[in-house]
Amino acid sequence: MQLPLQVSFRHMEHSEAIEALVREKAERLDKFAGDIMSCRVVVEPAGKHHRHGNLYEVRIDLTVPGEEIAVTREPSLHKEYRDIEVALRDAFDTARRKLEDYVRRRRGAVKTHEVPPHGRVSQLFPAQGYGFIETPDGREIYFHRHSVLHDAFDHLQVGTEVTFVEEQGQKGPQASTVRLVGRRHHV
Repeated sequence: MQLPLQVSFRHMEHSEAIEALVREKAERLDKFAGDIMSCRVVVEPAGKHHRHGNLYEVRIDLTVPGEEIAVTREPSLHKEYRDIEVALRDAFDTARRKLEDYVRRRRGAVKTHEVPPHGRVSQLFPAQGYGFIETPDGREIYFHRHSVLHDAFDHLQVGTEVTFVEEQGQKGPQASTVRLVGRRHHV
C-alpha cells in the first residue's frame, strides 16, 4: 500500500488484538492486488444492544488506481455479527471478491498484444523513496517506491529500464505500477 493502513474504532474501546487481525487481513489484500493505494477500516458497534450483546459493523474503504472500493458489513435480518471476528472475516472476504473483479476489469482493459509503456529511470531519490522515469518521447513520470513491483525499488539505478502504468496524479503524470525489465524481470 502506498499509504499506511488506517484502523479506527468508533464508540468502543481500542483493541490491539482486533487491530492486529485487521492488519493481517489487509496485508493479504495487498499481496493479492499490489496496487492498493490506501485502505481504511472502521469497526464499531451497530448501535442497538440486543439480548445477546453488541452487534458489530465493519466498513472497509480501498483506493486503487481509478477506483474506490467500499465494503460495509452490518447486521441484517439474515446475519447478525455478534462476533467481531466473523464480521471482519465477512467484510474482508467481500473486499477480496471486489478486488478480484477490479483486477479482472483491469486485465480486460489491456489488450494482450499491447506493450506497456517503457522508459528508463532518470532520477532516483532512495532516501525519500521516489524517482522519475524518462519516456522515449522525453517526458518525466514520477513514481513512488510502493509503485515498484516485487519490492524491487532498492534494485533500481539511474538508467534501469522499466515498464509502467501511467495515471494522472495531483501534480502531473505518475506511474502506479513500475516493473523492472531484464533477464529476471520479464514484461
